[in-house]
Amino acid sequence: MIQRMRPRIHTLAMPELGDFADEVRRVYFELGRAFGPESLAGECSPAIDVYETDDTMEIAVDLPGVAGSAIRVMVKGDSVLVAGEKAARRTRGESSFHLVERGYGRFARVVRLGHACDTAHAQASLSGGELRVSIPKINDRRGRAVSIAVKSGVAVNG
Repeated sequence: MIQRMRPRIHTLAMPELGDFADEVRRVYFELGRAFGPESLAGECSPAIDVYETDDTMEIAVDLPGVAGSAIRVMVKGDSVLVAGEKAARRTRGESSFHLVERGYGRFARVVRLGHACDTAHAQASLSGGELRVSIPKINDRRGRAVSIAVKSGVAVNG
């Protein structure tokens, strides 16, 4: 059995928001959270995986305890924005934390897709604390080798 190797994907999760700055401001406003001079990138940075199958680009984001209503997913060009807010855990009564390692607060992550995708047919679902965004790939003919016949003795006009 011959196993086909996929080429390395050139997808990148970007800390900078670039073209999405206005959208992030709007998301934070919708979620009822004012923002000041601090970075729009947010207060926490959930773990994210980006991978591809034969048919799709997949984005998986760890968002335990986050409601679907607190998450926005947007696409612009070849970039996907995942933004929202993870509420801080409330203490009960007189208790206080001794150690806090889990992040909370606003978040905004941008993923640049390294493959031509049909973003109009993208789907997102939240289950078990994991957001999954699935974006169908477009068969990009530009990456395929095409043979061009060579004719002898014929000049090509340019």
